[in-house]
Amino acid sequence: MGFESVPGSPGDVAVRLDGTGYLSDDALATVTFLALRMHRPLLLEGEPGTGKTALAEALAEALALPLVRLQCYEGIDATQALYDWDFPRQILHLRTLEASGGTSAEAAEKSLYDERFLLARPVLAALQQAPAVLLVDEVDRADDEFEAFLLEVLSTYQVSIPELGTVTAAQPPVVVLTSNRTRELHDALKRRCLYHWIDHPGLEREVAIVRSRAPEVSESLAQQVVPLVQQLREVDLQKPPGVAETLDWARALQLLGVTRLDLEAAARTLGALVKYREDAEKVRHALDRMLTS
Repeated sequence: MGFESVPGSPGDVAVRLDGTGYLSDDALATVTFLALRMHRPLLLEGEPGTGKTALAEALAEALALPLVRLQCYEGIDATQALYDWDFPRQILHLRTLEASGGTSAEAAEKSLYDERFLLARPVLAALQQAPAVLLVDEVDRADDEFEAFLLEVLSTYQVSIPELGTVTAAQPPVVVLTSNRTRELHDALKRRCLYHWIDHPGLEREVAIVRSRAPEVSESLAQQVVPLVQQLREVDLQKPPGVAETLDWARALQLLGVTRLDLEAAARTLGALVKYREDAEKVRHALDRMLTS
C-alpha cells in the first residue's frame, strides 16, 4: 500500500483506526493524517499506557503495512539500529572456500560481504521493506548521539553500508516515534517531526476503548471500572494506571466472574492495575474510600 492509498481525510484515518479497535480523538486523527500526507515522522509523547505504541501498531494494521519496531534503550547505538554481519555464517563460508581451494584471498574476503550475510536491524529493514511502518519506541531512553543518527536517517531515508553501497527506501516509511518524556528530546529532532501529546482519555472514550479492545467485558463492568481508574490517576502514585492497565483490570475482573465491583474483588486483582508495592497500598486505601462511600 502506497501513500497514494492512505486515507483521504482525518475522518477516514479515525474510521480505519477504529476498525482495528483503536479509538482516536479528532486531534490525534488529524495529526496522523498530516504525517501520512506530508511524509513526516510523527512524534508521540505522553504518560506510559496512553496508547502511543498501540497507535503505531493500529496504523500498520489499518494501512496493511508491515510493522518494524526499534525498541530504544540506554546505550543503543547505530549498529543495533542498522545492520550487522552474520559472523558465524561468514566463518563457515570461509572454511568452505578453504576446503574447495582455488579461491584467492582477495576474492574470499570480498565474498564475505555479500548481502546474504547481512543482518538487517530495524531501521535498515524498514528502508528495505518500504512502504512499512517504523516504530521507534521510547526514543527518550537513547542518548544524544543516537538522536543525531536518527535525525540523519529521517532526513534522507537512506543509509550507507561501506561494503555494499547506499540503501535508499523506494518510498519513505511511515515513522512513529514515542517518548515517555523521561528527558527532553533535542529541538532538531522535534523540528523534523509532527508532534502530538497523548493524554489519558476522558471517561466516555475510555469506556468505549474498553468495550472495543475487550469486548468480553460487559458494559456494566466497564462503567464501574473506568471511573475508578480515572480517580486513581489523581492519587499520588509512582506509576498511575494507563489505558493498558484499565484493560488488564477489566479483563481480570471479567475472568473471575465479577459483575459488581466491590472492595474484595478489587483487592484480589490489584496486580493487574498497579505494579509497585507502595502504589498498591495507596490504591487499597483510595478504593476503600471510593467503594464504601
